[in-house]
Amino acid sequence: MTPVVGTVLAGLLLVQAVLWVADLLNLRSLRRTPPPGLEDLYDADRYARSQDYVRAKTRFGFVASGVGLAALLAFWFWGGFGAVDRWARAAGRGPIVTGLVFLGAMSLLKAVLGLPFAAHATFRLEARFGFNRTTVKTFLLDRVKGMLLAAALGGPLLAALLWFFDRWGGTAWLWAWATVTLFSLLLQFLAPTFILPLFNKFTPLPEGELRSAIFALAQKLNYPLTRLFVIDGSRRSSKGNAYFTGFGKNKRIALFDTLIQKQTVPELTAVLAHEIGHHKKHHMWKGFALGVLQTGGLFFLLGVALRWPALFAAFHVEVPSVHAGLALFGVVFAPVNLILSLPLLAYSRKNEHEADRYAVEALGTGADLAAGLKKLSADSLANLSPHPLTVWLHHTHPPLVERLAALHKI
Repeated sequence: MTPVVGTVLAGLLLVQAVLWVADLLNLRSLRRTPPPGLEDLYDADRYARSQDYVRAKTRFGFVASGVGLAALLAFWFWGGFGAVDRWARAAGRGPIVTGLVFLGAMSLLKAVLGLPFAAHATFRLEARFGFNRTTVKTFLLDRVKGMLLAAALGGPLLAALLWFFDRWGGTAWLWAWATVTLFSLLLQFLAPTFILPLFNKFTPLPEGELRSAIFALAQKLNYPLTRLFVIDGSRRSSKGNAYFTGFGKNKRIALFDTLIQKQTVPELTAVLAHEIGHHKKHHMWKGFALGVLQTGGLFFLLGVALRWPALFAAFHVEVPSVHAGLALFGVVFAPVNLILSLPLLAYSRKNEHEADRYAVEALGTGADLAAGLKKLSADSLANLSPHPLTVWLHHTHPPLVERLAALHKI
């Protein structure tokens, strides 16, 4: 075993061990009764059901991640990367086509491996707890559409990256960084109008109390809302959600129909005031900027990795190439990516508290927001007592208990 193989293997095993330890600690943190102040959120039976949901998801996660890691290691040590590379070179014509064939094949293998787990999560796990409303037809169509979109949008982007690193040498990472940044900005414009409607139906929210209340809130908070939609989220799940899209003076709000069914008008407007708080505090653009910086660092490291012959030899790839380097870099970088994600997650949790504070100050009360957050947690059978390590590693939002405590202090 070479030093490179040993280091990469140790990193992968260490990351998986940390994630499993966090899951075990999260299971041990489950309480027999709800945390103080949340006794009214669940009755005894539903609280027990929420605990069962956490256990079921965690056990499923153990199996899925274990199989995924075992499959990766088997593919690696049995020469899978080298075999796919040789096949792609025989099937392709030139570095760009060969690279697209190689990366497409790798993506397809990963999708095939993940399909049974996605199906089990949807039709067994989520259905067992009353969340799933997805039909087999919708499930399969979603995946076909996703693959076609990945080919239509990701294919040209990958071709550009392959060309940059094949032709531009030491400055290629800068061109790749700029291209991906522009592509990400373009998606922000395209997604609401052209991509999301491929998966969900968007209909204007009818005239009524809720529509009037939301537009009145937007006017009060000087939020340039122009269009208000309802999404047929109930086609896939009983869980509720909402999101904001648009730039400049053309903002849109999209509400899941399940959210409208379960929340009162004051609760919904309070939740939307929280989302407007994200806009007012410029959280999206600050997060985007941090993501751009992280992407730049990744491309710089990728440029270094592509000039490291020992990396290709460690994965049984006979001829170093940009396309193989992209795939191998994704494997090698997994431990570093976990570390880099921690400050971004902490920043996201900080932003949630800031948006909560904005909503309370804008509305003059936190009661409706607290009630809305409680309902969202109860409807999704959320874990009310997650272990701090789990929050640290995975959560973009603070735990409900922490958010409610902060609301009471405002």
